Amino acid sequence: MISPQPTMRAALLATALLCLCAAGAAPADRASTRPPRAPQAASGTIGAFLAGRFAAAQIDTATAADQLLAALHGDPDNPELLIRAFRASVMDGRAEALRLARRLPDNTLAMLLQLGSDALAGRWDRVEQRVRALPRNGATAPLLPVLLAWTQAGRGQSDQALAGLRPMIEQGRFRALNALHAAMIADLSGRMREAERLVRLALADQPDPTLRLALLGASILHRAGRPAEADRLLDQLAGNGDEISLAAIEPARSLVLAGRGVTSPVEGIAEAYVAMAGALRAQGANDEAMLLSRLALRLRPAFGPALVLVSDVLTEGEELPQAMELLRLIRPDDPLHGVAALRRAGLLERMERRDEALALLREQAASMAGQPQPLIRMGDVLRNARRFAEAAAAYGEAAARIPSLTVRDWPLLYARGIARERSGDFPGAEGDFLRALELAPDQPYVLNYLGYSWADQGLNLERARAMLARAVELRPQDGNIADSLGWALFRLGDLPGAIEWLEKAVELEVRNSTINDHLGDAYWVAGREREAEFQWRRALTMELEPGEGPRIELKLQNGLPREAVPAALRR
Repeated sequence: MISPQPTMRAALLATALLCLCAAGAAPADRASTRPPRAPQAASGTIGAFLAGRFAAAQIDTATAADQLLAALHGDPDNPELLIRAFRASVMDGRAEALRLARRLPDNTLAMLLQLGSDALAGRWDRVEQRVRALPRNGATAPLLPVLLAWTQAGRGQSDQALAGLRPMIEQGRFRALNALHAAMIADLSGRMREAERLVRLALADQPDPTLRLALLGASILHRAGRPAEADRLLDQLAGNGDEISLAAIEPARSLVLAGRGVTSPVEGIAEAYVAMAGALRAQGANDEAMLLSRLALRLRPAFGPALVLVSDVLTEGEELPQAMELLRLIRPDDPLHGVAALRRAGLLERMERRDEALALLREQAASMAGQPQPLIRMGDVLRNARRFAEAAAAYGEAAARIPSLTVRDWPLLYARGIARERSGDFPGAEGDFLRALELAPDQPYVLNYLGYSWADQGLNLERARAMLARAVELRPQDGNIADSLGWALFRLGDLPGAIEWLEKAVELEVRNSTINDHLGDAYWVAGREREAEFQWRRALTMELEPGEGPRIELKLQNGLPREAVPAALRR
């Protein structure tokens, strides 16, 4: 059968784009895993503590901060409550976080928060003291040289800053990270030849640069008098074909090349915090990633990479309105503004506000003239709403914006093919599937969709069988594809082979109504009528496709109609 397909929306995880290096374990001073000391105040304090802890686990940052701060007010000397209330305040971006940080002299997160506060105030001597006091192990270790270098740059000591990073660039584990930050420091101090050399080292260490590295690197190369190389770097990233890179680069290319990604040492520290946050998120440490991103936002309130990362974590916690509001803060001159708009549309769809999502995507399609991404997302939203003809039209507009289709565009043809087939335009769908297979011959989902469609209509059965056999080789544990092969064999009159593959499909996809229905048909033709009736009844207990229920009920009353039996199997 035709398996449920992922939408054209790429998985838009910010961590893979922002993380420049692997980092160590999460900070050792994170909230203890042992049960906290029970609050010593009234039951209202205990209730607030329990509510706050539950809200924190659910990533409901506002409620967690409200409740844990209230609990701390009732039991101000409880150390566990102090740490939890502090973390919750940072997580929700509360002003109280700085006050609480002063009560946690040995807490790494508190030290980083105060470090940033001093940097904003220009107290660079105190910043350096705090950097040197940070622990030399754990998640902060890879960033200590970078933080110290930005501190020295803040004091006007760029020579010393670059000299301090040099050993890390020459032989350190995190060469790309240190070289990139050194390049930004050299850029800020007007040493463009040095900045160019350093950014080349960072790029050489990352042959497939992340989005952030590519954006910062292109900006530096452009200012260093290498505009062609800057363009090639952005072209390389856009050539990867993922939705985020295209949405970020093409609409904002001139902005990326014209301005600096980092304009001050304070912004450099924010960049370092986000690099660490991305690495932690890549390791699954979402809380720590969100905390560090919040620290970055205290230094750069509209910093796109930090806002996207926090929004991602909130989205995973189903805090969708809050996630969307953060994305609204990304300015139009930020390269991630287009990415944010696409994500906002996705969040609106998840909240079942499809009309708003479509309106936003139409607005983006108009503002991103020539770019297909908003129209592709519009097609996805319409297809999910079963508005297949409109979805096919949106995908068609997107395809018209692509001068020459390449292998990276097969998902667009596949999506339009699905929309066309579901709207009754099978010839158009068939053309899209065949073209997608010309571009990417071994895509199992395309092989399955076209092969099953042919088999279900009794068309091109031998070719359908060969395509589905190849799809099974590529996805041997996919029950939907196994069902398609079994159904093609059934149509060809190979009843033993059909039953073998349909039984395997049912094992793999136990709760699939169509697969159970198909097996029932095969059993009936094989004379196993009681088993056939069992499969049909079983199918009726599952989620059914439109019109499937009445058709199965008729088979239970009258058996499989003669016209539904392949000619080769009619007795």
